[in-house]
Amino acid sequence: MTEWPQSPNLSTDKDFEGDTFAPIYTTTVTVSGGMASHGRASGRARSGDGVLDLNLRMPAELGGGGQETNPEQLFAAGIAACFHGALSLVTRQAALDPAAISVEATVAFGRDPEDGGYLLHVDLEVKWPDIDLAVAAPLMEKADSLCPYTKMALRGTPTSIRLVS
Repeated sequence: MTEWPQSPNLSTDKDFEGDTFAPIYTTTVTVSGGMASHGRASGRARSGDGVLDLNLRMPAELGGGGQETNPEQLFAAGIAACFHGALSLVTRQAALDPAAISVEATVAFGRDPEDGGYLLHVDLEVKWPDIDLAVAAPLMEKADSLCPYTKMALRGTPTSIRLVS
């Protein structure tokens, strides 16, 4: 039997100190190569530690082969995992068992009517059998206020872009 790793010692009560952003974890992923003439990411995505190492290709719906992952799938996985983690945390803090919770993220890629560029639309569906809505709703609201991915989707995220040699 495989043992689960011990949960990190994170808490909504004690993780924050000070007036500025304080990183708890940082990762770097580099995307390189591939065909970019169509304006869509392709090539290889590799994390600095090598754990993530995969090809990016266009989905079949956009003319690709559909046999490898694309940025929207990676974002959907990230936002679903992050919201699931935040909801699990607040559920445990409420002395409830989060084991039955699953989060499904649907990410749609399309045209932005404001500038003609592109935009993402995200729908999250929480599947939580046998939970009363009156119990689940405030926990989901609290999770939404804690989840950095939903915060980013709602209010943006500080971003810097610079050219390096």
